[in-house]
Amino acid sequence: MKKTIALFAGSFDPFTRGHADVVERSLALFDEVIIAIGVNEQKRTLYSADQRREQIARYYAANTAVQVVTYRGLTVDLVRETGATVLVRGIRSGTDFDYEHMLSDLNRQLSGVDTVLLCTDARHSFISSSVVRELITFGGDPSPFLPEGFIL
Repeated sequence: MKKTIALFAGSFDPFTRGHADVVERSLALFDEVIIAIGVNEQKRTLYSADQRREQIARYYAANTAVQVVTYRGLTVDLVRETGATVLVRGIRSGTDFDYEHMLSDLNRQLSGVDTVLLCTDARHSFISSSVVRELITFGGDPSPFLPEGFIL
């Protein structure tokens, strides 16, 4: 039987409950999930790519089906390098859907790999990394929006 490897790419700055929900639901569908942290020098981040990789890897340390990597360049190149069989993306709204649909078409054209879009659990639909980043920057408590037990 063919092993299914899902690639979940994003900036994850920081990794939220919504992201963790997408990973958990992906693990129910696929044999392995690779959380791929994209490095974009143009994007202003709160945590370095290495810090984000360490934070997420520490959270999933006991789960051998989850791998955490950083990458530069096109996601489809990482798909080829890792042997991923599907891309996974979470969507919170119709706006997210329109953008992700366009990316899905582009990625399938470039790599032949399909994208599975998972609708965010309603409990997490208002959480975004940018809002959590702003909360942290102004000294607020981000813990209600981070996975339980997640350490920044």
